[in-house]
Amino acid sequence: MVFLEALMLIFSSVSVGYKQTHHFQCFTKSQITHCLFISLHHFQARQDAAVDVYERLPVPFGLVRFGVAPDHPEVKNVINTFTQTAQHERCSFHGNVNVGKDVTIDELRQAYHAVVLSYGAEGNRSMGIPGEDLPGVFSAKDFVGWYNGLPSNKELRPDLSCETAVILGQGNVALDVARILLAPVEMLKETDITQNALKALAGSKVRRVLIVGRRGPLQIACTIKELREMVNLPNSRADMLPADFEGIAEALKDLPRPRKRLTELMMKAAKEGGDDKAEKCWGFRFFRSPVEVIAGADGKRATGIRLALNKLEGSGESARAEVTGQMEDVDCGLIISSIGYKSIPIDPAVPFDPRRAIVPNEMGRVQDTAGLYCSGWVKRGPTGVIATTMNDSFDTARVLIQDMEAGKLDLSVNKPGAQAITALLQTRGVRTVLFSQWEKINAEEEKRGKFLGKPREKLLDVDEMLKIAWS
Repeated sequence: MVFLEALMLIFSSVSVGYKQTHHFQCFTKSQITHCLFISLHHFQARQDAAVDVYERLPVPFGLVRFGVAPDHPEVKNVINTFTQTAQHERCSFHGNVNVGKDVTIDELRQAYHAVVLSYGAEGNRSMGIPGEDLPGVFSAKDFVGWYNGLPSNKELRPDLSCETAVILGQGNVALDVARILLAPVEMLKETDITQNALKALAGSKVRRVLIVGRRGPLQIACTIKELREMVNLPNSRADMLPADFEGIAEALKDLPRPRKRLTELMMKAAKEGGDDKAEKCWGFRFFRSPVEVIAGADGKRATGIRLALNKLEGSGESARAEVTGQMEDVDCGLIISSIGYKSIPIDPAVPFDPRRAIVPNEMGRVQDTAGLYCSGWVKRGPTGVIATTMNDSFDTARVLIQDMEAGKLDLSVNKPGAQAITALLQTRGVRTVLFSQWEKINAEEEKRGKFLGKPREKLLDVDEMLKIAWS
């Protein structure tokens, strides 16, 4: 997935500072990616810029580490650039710091000339339907975190003993999850997927995955790369409903080229299906909205989902799904909700728009709070891929530099930066993890991975990470 729908998940805070050199801070909860893009831009634009990155976990790289699918190693190559930036003499990484809890935003603002919030979207959007809390129902965020080694999801125990899984949502993350569920284990064993997940998938009985969306083929949110991967997945065939594609061929000529290519590939898959000898199948189910998770006779776990059948009002991207009153029940033992993420408030001192689930801002300047900026999903909402994030981060960095040069930030006052924050954290019993200490964790993960024939075996326990980092 490119999620990096990603930068959603793991960091906690970054600060940018100028010392005379001037100090700036970036803090992240799952998006160190943003902070390092911002850092790179500052270093290129200002020789007096120093950037400190505060991260909740002992490990960096947020969404790239915990959000990108394990079978997309080419996307993870961006870590090499991030590492070079993090090792820059004017960049400092401080892991194991939970901003908003271990240190407040006001305390950071006192220590830095500017603070950039880049903490992503770690909350889930609720389906708001009966039964969504039943065992057997998971958010895509948690499911992705499970197979990607996010410590907070290490105890997830998805029951893969059912034949049919239903994924709600049709974006790239949904297709990532479908692909991982159906991919031959041989395709995954040489990736950085966790051994726990690999073992569970090796014993999986899931043979059919339905990917459900409330609108139609012309509104689907995935990109052609992810769709092509599904079409070409070994030992799997496409299983679509012809009725879902009625009238679509006539609309092709008016579509933008990317949407046209995506739709043509989808229609081809629907028509040809694939290898009849394939043991597994997947398919989109359009014009359907979840209304209830159906429990088994004992009421203890999910055994199906009830879907409302929809019709579209309007056309194109703005078409709205309207219920028809008809219902459809689908038997399934695994339900994964991939309907989006949302940012959450980080600190009472930071304005927050609960309706849009973002920090209210103007071009990255946090509303009514001089010297406080935001970037990424907490700035604009949970959309886009790594390139989107990169450009957004550069935009925030440019705005910050403009404010510096326009005198909107008081750079005449010397700010202590990480020196003051580290001392404050020590009084609270919080010990940070520096980038050189993360490299010890990295070396151990690569060592364990080499033994297993894979790039790395991620550590899942934070205490174990800290023990290795501080050894």
